[in-house]
Amino acid sequence: MYIVFEGIDGAGKSTQIQLLKKWLEDNGFSVETVVEPTDSEIGKLIRKILQRPDAANDRIQKTLGLLFAADRMLIMDKLSDENKIILSDRSYISSLAYQTPANWIADINKYAKTPDLLLLLDLDVNISVNRCSGEDEFENEGFLTNVKDNYLKLVENYRHEIINANNGVNKVSSDIKKAVAPYLGICPDCIL
Repeated sequence: MYIVFEGIDGAGKSTQIQLLKKWLEDNGFSVETVVEPTDSEIGKLIRKILQRPDAANDRIQKTLGLLFAADRMLIMDKLSDENKIILSDRSYISSLAYQTPANWIADINKYAKTPDLLLLLDLDVNISVNRCSGEDEFENEGFLTNVKDNYLKLVENYRHEIINANNGVNKVSSDIKKAVAPYLGICPDCIL
């Protein structure tokens, strides 16, 4: 199963992926995690470009769109492993939420694997801004409000669960387990 965690910056995706991974392994599942961008040379280049002062420039955004799509292709084999649950910190859905034009982003990601389950960690924009460093041009209220709105529209196209990420770490983790359990044949009422 390919489970993707999405959400605006500061939603707690990395923390929740590790908590779910441990819980799934404790329940006998084989689990692997991936993160976008990856640690490949392309992923490193993406991280470097994102730090540029002109990263929001349309030309740079289109370059990043292509790089994200290329970076994604490097992990496609990993996402096809039927013997494991793959937990991913972001996917092409992030590109659709963060970048434009949407139809072009969709076209260049047409070979990306669609998640079996999309978990949207829905976080209040003000909390996101407070959790983020503020050094990134994309970590501002206006931009993140637009991205959050995009996510809420996009999830309707996928098998998804929306998780309230405004709660504490343990509550969010419990909500995620209860959301994921039925997809894996685990009794959701048996989760502590």
